[in-house]
Amino acid sequence: MCRSRCTRTDPDPAPPSPATRRLLTECLDLVTAPLLDDVEDGDPAAVARLRAADEALRTQAEDRHRADVLRGLIATYLKDYGS
Repeated sequence: MCRSRCTRTDPDPAPPSPATRRLLTECLDLVTAPLLDDVEDGDPAAVARLRAADEALRTQAEDRHRADVLRGLIATYLKDYGS
């Protein structure tokens, strides 16, 4: 059940842009094993991929609402494991 701060909107019926589809694939790779294990272990290559995904999502002009949702997920991992 939604509380006072929660808003519900209908999903966008339009398909995601090709760029968003690619970034979704990259994000899923980054937050599932075995790459997630590398991110959590601080592997420089995995953390670099995490930063690159964050940057790509930040600068993506199309599909902003979807990019923002994905970036929220990646930003959490970057905050926790990116230093």
